[in-house]
Amino acid sequence: MKHILIVEDEREVARFLERLFRLKGYETTHVESGRRFDQMSDYSSFQLAFIDIRLPDRNGLDILHDLKKRAPHCSCIIMTGYSTVKTAVEAIKKGAADFIEKPFEDIEAIEQLADRLLKNSFLSSKEAGYAVLAEQLGCFLGTNPQMHELYQFAYKIASKNITILIEGETGTGKEVLANYIHAASERKDKPFVGINCGAISESLLESELFGHVKGAFTGAAAERVGYFEAASSGTLFLDEIAEATPATQVKLLRVLETGEFMKIGGTVPRRTTARIIAASHVNLEKAVRQNSFREDLLYRLDVVKLTIPPLRERREDIPFLIQSLIQQTNEKIVFAEETIEQMVRYDWPGNMRELANVIRRTAALAHEGMIIPPHLLPGKVNGQHPAVQTAALNTQGDFLNDWRQLSRKVEHLYKGEQTVQLNELLQTMKRMEKDLIVAVIHSTLKETAGNREQAASRLGLSKRQIRYYLNEK
Repeated sequence: MKHILIVEDEREVARFLERLFRLKGYETTHVESGRRFDQMSDYSSFQLAFIDIRLPDRNGLDILHDLKKRAPHCSCIIMTGYSTVKTAVEAIKKGAADFIEKPFEDIEAIEQLADRLLKNSFLSSKEAGYAVLAEQLGCFLGTNPQMHELYQFAYKIASKNITILIEGETGTGKEVLANYIHAASERKDKPFVGINCGAISESLLESELFGHVKGAFTGAAAERVGYFEAASSGTLFLDEIAEATPATQVKLLRVLETGEFMKIGGTVPRRTTARIIAASHVNLEKAVRQNSFREDLLYRLDVVKLTIPPLRERREDIPFLIQSLIQQTNEKIVFAEETIEQMVRYDWPGNMRELANVIRRTAALAHEGMIIPPHLLPGKVNGQHPAVQTAALNTQGDFLNDWRQLSRKVEHLYKGEQTVQLNELLQTMKRMEKDLIVAVIHSTLKETAGNREQAASRLGLSKRQIRYYLNEK
């Protein structure tokens, strides 16, 4: 018979749970305090525990810690009031399987949760689902413990109707994680809508987020549905939230506080039930101290914070990532061991996005054969020339053919250790790359009517780099 422990000081709540689970054929034991919990002699018989977060003489997190140490197989559910949700989230980080809020509203959901955890009490977390879903969605977790802990935690809190903040450097996969949370939630069949708050001007962002009515401003020829309305019942992903202007931050705060918004030009408040996931590559607490982000908005967003580790902190996974990305290119290339070692040593400031760009660029230029360290040069592994990457991948003419022929010669000379000829060939390839960059710069300047700031932004170069490539003082 399955045995359930109930640690709860409110007698009515305890009696309700005891009656509920005994009717289902489960054995129950109730203790009303931390002292009574400490006096128990056998903890190993419990497969499931309901633990109140606040007891008269003990913190529920302490009970959780002690129980998991004495009965590691026992699944624990934290019971909490709304005001202590952040504490309950902390409990999940410390090993709780889930949390439920009091007063209980959905009794059937509690029964289903208990049945599922009792059924899976001896199964590993991987078998319980988080890694299986990650694999189905193409999320690469590798062997890094941090990534597995992150996705396991995200899987646990995905079903909760709480706001989530994702922090991580550029290119770490914040939107990938947001999509994963949506897919793991009960909203998975509803819309997932994403918007980059830094990519849209302030005047347009308000219309994109909240929509507008017909005639609200010049050019508003028809009513527009905003993202909050489009994502209602689903998930709204606010990427680069730190880039939102102060005025937009105020409007976002109101929606998070009340669940209501007003269309531009509208007079009737509308409601949204969208689940909010925000993301930022900057530390928002630091942004608050610098007065560039509202503290009250951070408080509303930071109910749960997930931090994605940068690629340099999971170097052990880089060889596997390289192989996975090569398979996606469908090119017949193989990275030499010394090439992989060089890539593992590199810090990857652009993280997963930069690694993927380097693989795509290398695959397009090499086309087939063994990829050796010189093939990563020139242009370096740091992806500092997006113009080259874009142009090379889109070029179907002589450049690719010439580059591939030279790459084969480089490979031959590298294997034969003919250093002098190899250096001459690399210099030729550097000149080819520079010529390509210059051609792309001229083409982009023509498209932007000579506006160097716009051209630099498109190419991912600085205006100083443009002057350098054009041989200007």
